[in-house]
Amino acid sequence: MTTETPTSFTAPYGGLEGVTFRELASNAKMDGGFIDEAQLLSTPYGELVPQFEAEDMGRRTLKPLCFYKDGAPKSIPLQSQAVISTPVGPLPAELVTFYPSGALKRVFPLDGKLSGFWSWQNELKLAHELEFDSPSGPLRAKVIAFRFYESGALKSLTLWPGQALDIMTPVGIVTTRKGVAYHEDGSVRSVEPMKKTEVSTPIGTMRAYDNEPAGIHGDSNSLEFAADGTLQGLSTIDDAIETESGGIVRLFRPGLKNNVCGDERKVSVPMRVRFEGERIWIDGAAGMGIAAADCRLVPLKKERQGEEPAYSCSD
Repeated sequence: MTTETPTSFTAPYGGLEGVTFRELASNAKMDGGFIDEAQLLSTPYGELVPQFEAEDMGRRTLKPLCFYKDGAPKSIPLQSQAVISTPVGPLPAELVTFYPSGALKRVFPLDGKLSGFWSWQNELKLAHELEFDSPSGPLRAKVIAFRFYESGALKSLTLWPGQALDIMTPVGIVTTRKGVAYHEDGSVRSVEPMKKTEVSTPIGTMRAYDNEPAGIHGDSNSLEFAADGTLQGLSTIDDAIETESGGIVRLFRPGLKNNVCGDERKVSVPMRVRFEGERIWIDGAAGMGIAAADCRLVPLKKERQGEEPAYSCSD
């Protein structure tokens, strides 16, 4: 649906007047439109006033209201932060997304647009510590986003930089940064260790730690577990693995790269190890993997260990 003429639109949570649908805000799966006055959507999660104008300070740009093709809401930016009801308790929200069924998908307490004039540090100053329920028990932290399964179970939460939570996992309590992800039954799916953490594996005790965790969300983290608590994967910058098969010996170890501030400082590149039964896979290798019985851990030589990444060349 695209029209430059304002039109009435009936959504499951109430009608909207003067909606202008734009081609650039729409695609084959959804329609995106804008309104220019305050209106109300009554949802199971609370009364929502969709965004109808941008803020004077320029922190938030005008975003489209997005709907699935059947008219169900997909993404609703709010005019101002509002407290909504969620499966983990009341949460402040500036942006809310939904599944096609109408179930809550994501909640963003803040939704500022980062630019040369507005940094994540500026946005962080607006963030407040939130208290909420989780499969790990009551938690308190500054959170960028909450993600839910369609059933309402918490799928993941993404933490602001500098935040940490102590999370009970199948290998004990892990101080976690970046975020936490859960299986739908509430068991821990993955965490991002804040410090080097000893973990028992099929080939011995390894030190799990990713000095440069990928991504900016907590949906996927480096220390992973199956729903039954079995270790599925980790990253390490401290352990090397020697394998022997058919008389051929190979050594796998974390890499080294130049720091962005100059090649006089080296930064470790984590080695990714995945476990399944009695076999392991290293750094995303395909195929049948390597038998754990053919592997042994080798101490990484001091000269092969890099420094922590430096994000400021004045460090």
